[in-house]
Amino acid sequence: MRRNLYILNNQMENQKNKKKVLLAFSGGLDTSFAVKYLSEDLGYEVHTAIANTGGFSDAELEAIAERSRRLGAASHATLDITQEYYEKSIRYMIAGNVLRNGTYPISVSSERIFQAIATIEYAKKIGADAIAHGSTGAGNDQVRFDLTFQILAPEIEIITPTRDLTLTREYEIDYLRRHGYEADFKKMEYSINKGLWGTSVGGKETLHSEQTLPEEAYPSQLTATAPERLELEFEKGEVVAVNGKKFADRVEAIREVERIGSRFAIGRDMHVGDTIIGIKGRVGFEAAAPILIISAHKLLEKHTLTKWQQYWKDQVGTWYGMFLHEAQYLEPVMRDIEKMLENSQRNVSGKVLVDLRPYGFTLVGVESPFDLMKTDFGEYGEVNKGWSADDVKGFTRLLANPMKIYHMNQLKNGLSE
Repeated sequence: MRRNLYILNNQMENQKNKKKVLLAFSGGLDTSFAVKYLSEDLGYEVHTAIANTGGFSDAELEAIAERSRRLGAASHATLDITQEYYEKSIRYMIAGNVLRNGTYPISVSSERIFQAIATIEYAKKIGADAIAHGSTGAGNDQVRFDLTFQILAPEIEIITPTRDLTLTREYEIDYLRRHGYEADFKKMEYSINKGLWGTSVGGKETLHSEQTLPEEAYPSQLTATAPERLELEFEKGEVVAVNGKKFADRVEAIREVERIGSRFAIGRDMHVGDTIIGIKGRVGFEAAAPILIISAHKLLEKHTLTKWQQYWKDQVGTWYGMFLHEAQYLEPVMRDIEKMLENSQRNVSGKVLVDLRPYGFTLVGVESPFDLMKTDFGEYGEVNKGWSADDVKGFTRLLANPMKIYHMNQLKNGLSE
């Protein structure tokens, strides 16, 4: 009896002296491996947390929590940051029409920063000695997580098993099986990251420039084949109604656009771009709502913004997207850019009509009280009301002056172009 009590006391003392680590847990292969490795090989008391940016249902979140328990984690937490993600990032990406390389709505790039912020704050809350993530050494996420952790909690150690050990997926699967954990590893062949602003899909095909993802790799499948009209209503640059249905919650409006657009398999593409670490990266994605909303928003801006508003906002939007992608969200200039983007949206209100079809769409037109085409000055290519024919003749002569001077000088010096 005394011996059993001694053993129990020793076990409790060892448990009490264990260092505590918080693992950013998605439930995928890398983070599943990390739970076992951190506890079995490194001897940590492992706690897990998932920062949900709107990509998971309640059932999916419960399945992830159950996976954490089965792997032996001491606790698991779900951190819902969907509204914060919208307010602090998505609405500015819409205002800036952010599409990296003209293609990718930086779905994962933007949400990772907010996941990192939420995770490190939770790590401090539970008194973790260390924080861990499952990023590899060849991607952008390692920088996004590490940089954010270092800025917000430089005193907390960062552990990255997948990166540090340079592991293959085959090794991780074998390791988990040897430690008594079984799962549907076939489903883990594709790395899928889901969020409110789109889903990224990585697999063996994305590693080869000449290949593309098969149809079945995409989480959403084509189910609608008959053409359909979509009406999006914007108020100061934000979606407030879909097909006439008003949404007080902008997040729910985005979900409704995604529900409609994903049935047509709209928003699929392959993004190729420069990574933070300097190599070229390639990933598949599906993002019906972001592509439809940004396209419609950009058309509405063409009607409601001046030429120079559009020009400078394009420059700023590109920089904003690049900084988000490259983990610079905490750089103070981002708050300055956000102020400009927000101010630029004061007249971006109205309805945009979009025709949907399988795998694509057509922007039809807009209705807006701020439409700069609807003026008393004239109708393009038809009637001039705000100026005379002589006004245009004089204006054109003045506009031509600098070029006339240059070309006459060239001729005088015996030069031609």
